[in-house]
Amino acid sequence: MPTISSPSEPPVSAADRAYQLTKELVLSGELPGGHLFSETEIAGRLGLSRTPVREAFVRLQAEELLTLVPKRGAIVAPVPPGEAEDVLDAREAVESAAVRRLLRTPERIPAAVEQLRAALEVQRERAAEADLHAFAEADERFHRTLVEAGGNTLLIRFYTGLADRQRRMNVAALGPVPDHIPVVLREHGELIEIIESGNATAFTTALRAHLDGTHRR
Repeated sequence: MPTISSPSEPPVSAADRAYQLTKELVLSGELPGGHLFSETEIAGRLGLSRTPVREAFVRLQAEELLTLVPKRGAIVAPVPPGEAEDVLDAREAVESAAVRRLLRTPERIPAAVEQLRAALEVQRERAAEADLHAFAEADERFHRTLVEAGGNTLLIRFYTGLADRQRRMNVAALGPVPDHIPVVLREHGELIEIIESGNATAFTTALRAHLDGTHRR
């Protein structure tokens, strides 16, 4: 649950607190798709009235994460059929385009590789802690670092909009098969090595195999 870390930061409203907690519960998989829960449950966790929780639920319905049920609460929206495939296609296109652009400016590659290795190290730490939810978040961050390395502002903005969907997909894909996590780490290392080699075609091929192996098994 977020906290106020500095007097200079604006206070977090009750509705924002309810929004942040509920969204995290959904994205982490603690509240799975199809689960019905009430405003009272969230209000009780935070010591709030139901009014700000209701506001949070409305925001999350607009983001297609919840479906409101009058007088009962909300249902966690399952991932729609076909959405996962759409996300994977978008990721493959955006990440490949970002790396192609990066490789056209070889002088930028060392800094990008350093950032990617740092992101991978965070993933390794989360894997060692056996924290699936934190690992899923770190996985999304690794791939977003790939896109940011390309330097295309429009692609970065678009890709950031996929973050919530990616986290849900990562938890769903890796939760039942935690033994696949070391494979993910190894493949991320291989993607970095390919970027160092400057081979855009090999990167696209390896990225597709990586996404297929994780999400299309």
